[in-house]
Amino acid sequence: MDAFKTHRGILATLDRANVDTDQIIPKQFLKSITRTGFGEQLFYDWRYLADGRPNPDFELNAPRFRGASILAARHNFGCGSSREHAVWAIRQYGFRAVIAPRFADIFRTNSMKNGLLTVELSDAEVEEIFRMAGRYAGLEATVDLEHQRLVLHLPEEIAFHFEIDPAVKEHLIRGLDDIGLTLQREGAITRFESRHDPQWPGAHR
Repeated sequence: MDAFKTHRGILATLDRANVDTDQIIPKQFLKSITRTGFGEQLFYDWRYLADGRPNPDFELNAPRFRGASILAARHNFGCGSSREHAVWAIRQYGFRAVIAPRFADIFRTNSMKNGLLTVELSDAEVEEIFRMAGRYAGLEATVDLEHQRLVLHLPEEIAFHFEIDPAVKEHLIRGLDDIGLTLQREGAITRFESRHDPQWPGAHR
């Protein structure tokens, strides 16, 4: 998993609340047996018209958000069914962080396991971000996980502080998913197996 310490990029806004995982990655795309190729399917029903052309009315298709890597959304982002594919699609599209007043718990957990930072701010702070993104085309922001700060790069910069669970923060900064965390105890696991596996030379000694 890629480590997350500091990221600067274009900020895009999705002015919708209660965005559920079926909207993030529709169910027809869950049949793939690989973990790749989901970026093109992110928000598929919103991004594309029935004939497959990009929907010009969908926010993220706007030229001002081309190349965006930070997403701001409204309340209760990632609700609905548990599907890790939703986080894969967001990451593979190019987003490194999502900002919202609140995230669904399972989505937040899946995000941490896949290197996607979820930044929770107050409704008023998110509203200010939307207002600034609407005023300044191509607005860039920096997410500094170590110092827990989000900075909007305006003529006069605006900074927001965010809270995050210390354990989640450490895992993201060190780039440790569940496998990485387990491998940190590889020595202890090997010693345990050597004592309990009857096929291991010297077991039970």
